[in-house]
Amino acid sequence: MKQKKILMFGMAFTVTLMVISTLLILSMYQEASGKSEVMNQNPHETRLYSVSGKSLEMNITLGAIGDILIHDRVYMDAKKQKGYDFNPMFQHVHSILGQPDLLLANQETVLGGTQLGLSGYPMFNSPQQVGDALVHAGVDIVSTANNHSLDKGEKGLVTSLNYLDKIGLYHVGTFRNPKEQETLTVLHKNGFKVAYLSYTYGTNGIPVPKGKDYLVNLIDKKKMKKEIKRAKDEADVVVMSLHWGNEYQRFPTDEQKELGHFLINEGVDVLFGHHPHVLQPMEWVKADDGRTGFIVYSLGNFLSGQMWDYKDIGGMATIQIKKVVNETGSYIELLQPEFYPTFVSNVHQRKYQVLPLQDAEPYGLKNARTKYKEIMEHMTKEL
Repeated sequence: MKQKKILMFGMAFTVTLMVISTLLILSMYQEASGKSEVMNQNPHETRLYSVSGKSLEMNITLGAIGDILIHDRVYMDAKKQKGYDFNPMFQHVHSILGQPDLLLANQETVLGGTQLGLSGYPMFNSPQQVGDALVHAGVDIVSTANNHSLDKGEKGLVTSLNYLDKIGLYHVGTFRNPKEQETLTVLHKNGFKVAYLSYTYGTNGIPVPKGKDYLVNLIDKKKMKKEIKRAKDEADVVVMSLHWGNEYQRFPTDEQKELGHFLINEGVDVLFGHHPHVLQPMEWVKADDGRTGFIVYSLGNFLSGQMWDYKDIGGMATIQIKKVVNETGSYIELLQPEFYPTFVSNVHQRKYQVLPLQDAEPYGLKNARTKYKEIMEHMTKEL
C-alpha cells in the first residue's frame, strides 16, 4: 500500500533571523536566475529556488527517526555467510525514508564491529554494517550521544566514528578530540545551512575518562546555551537531538518539558527526542522572543529487538521549513509537521522488518489500522 503523508497541524510560524546584506541577497538572486529552478547536484541533492518579485524563497524538509537499538537477536538475524546485511530490515520503509531532504537517526549502539566483540544488552556493540544499511536507506546524519556511547569505552567510540567517516555518514554528539567537539556539524542542503547538535543525560554510570570530557556531550544548560548561540550565528536552522526522559513512559516528564522549552527559547528550531523507547507526543513551543519551535519528545524505537507495550512502534517525523530572503533580511517558517508510524515485526521466520504501521497486520500486529489511529491521536495530543 502506498504510504500517505499525515498532516499534523495546518499552522505556520515565522521566525526572524539575522539581517543579511543586500549584496548577499543579490548574489542569491543571480544564482536563482530570476525564476523557479531545480538543479540536480547528484542523485541525492536537489536545490529548489523560487523568486517572486523581490523575494527569494527556499524550502527544505527535515526528518528524524528514533532509536537504532541493535540487540543480539537483531544482528544474528542479519548474519550472512560472510558478514552482516541489515538492508532487508528497511526495505518496506525505504520509500518513506527517502522523502526528507535531510534525515537524522539516533544510533543507539556503538558500531565497533566484530574486532571489538559483538554484544547486545546491556553493553552493546554492533556490526558496522548497520551504518551501511542506514546510508542505503537514506539517513544523512546520526546522533551518537546516548547512554550507550561508552559501552565499549573510548576505543569503541573512536572505532565507531572512524567507520561512520569511512562510509560518509555524518555524526554528532560524540567526538575523538577537543577540536572535533568544538567544530559545529552543519549540513548544506537546498540553500540552507542546518546545524545539528546532540546531547545525552548520561552514560549508564560509565565514567567519562578523566580529562576527556570531549568524548560525549552531556546535558549542561550553560554549555548548550553557548553552542546554540554559535549555531545560530552560523546556520539558518538549529536542530537538537536529545537523549532524555524515562524509559517506557509515553508522555514527557516535567523536566523534559522544562528543558525543551528552555532550548527553544535559546534558539533551537527543531528538537528530536530519544531514549524512552516508546513514542511521546509532538508540540509547538512559542519562544519568549516570538519565534516558534517544534519538539518531538520521543521518536521511540525504529529498529530494535524490544517487543510489546508500544516498544515495537516507532516512526519518522518530518517538518517543512521555508526561508524567505528579501532586501531587509530573511526569515524562516516552520510548516506542516507530519508523522509516519512504523512497526517492527519479527514473526516471519523471525526476520526483523520495519513496516508502515497501518500495513503491519499480515506481519503480526493485530488491528493494525485501529492501532494506527491510536498512535496518530497520541502523537498529536495536546500537552
